[in-house]
Amino acid sequence: MKSGKLPNVPALYMSEVVHTRVAPTRYGFRHRTYFWLVDIDDLPRLPRILRPLARFDPRDHFGGAAPSLRAGLNSYLAANGVSDADGPVLMLGHARVLGHVFNPLTLYWCHNKAGRLVCVVAEVHNTYGQRHCYLLRPDPQGRDEIPKTFYVSPFFDVEGSYRMRLPLPDDRLDITVQLRHTDGLSPLTATVRGTRRPAATGTLLAAAVRHPWSTAAVSLGIRRHGIRLYLKGLPVRSRPTPPLQEGML
Repeated sequence: MKSGKLPNVPALYMSEVVHTRVAPTRYGFRHRTYFWLVDIDDLPRLPRILRPLARFDPRDHFGGAAPSLRAGLNSYLAANGVSDADGPVLMLGHARVLGHVFNPLTLYWCHNKAGRLVCVVAEVHNTYGQRHCYLLRPDPQGRDEIPKTFYVSPFFDVEGSYRMRLPLPDDRLDITVQLRHTDGLSPLTATVRGTRRPAATGTLLAAAVRHPWSTAAVSLGIRRHGIRLYLKGLPVRSRPTPPLQEGML
């Protein structure tokens, strides 16, 4: 994992999320939204009038009880034997908008003091209010594969693995997450593609007008597509107790 110049932050990414499901039935959707890329130690300081449009709250991540994003992340990393991610951490995700937030996936690119990428933490939230983190050690192209251990979709069991491609965004955001089963099939692929914009007042206002109450729209959209899949006859898989994770303060 190479060192290099980190992108300037904060930044906004005008993005399209695409889900393509090929088994046990074919189904797909596209959703336009926007994401923030921020330094967790230097979060955006918005004018008071804009603060309802973007709030970064530690309670929305990890165990929800840490005093800061850095404290929550450090607790998780320490519990997983990572001691050298003591440099900049860039986080990609949704901010809290008008009091609501839902982050299906939040990504943390964790560097050491020399600027070398040490690891990536993928924090997954499901619609049942549960959270789980995956620790990745990507190759120079940002790729890694990890076992799936957390229940997300009610139509998939907790089995198989995630093949992820998570390069640190710069001018472009280009993320891929593919679910792979032990039989070699890849029933679901999700991509996030976006274009960088400055995190200026005008850009944020334009994004908020184009995607009003964006986080609620994500949450409602997931439920709407779930209903459609259920009406197509997909069986609902039982939801196991989520695995306990050390360091999730």
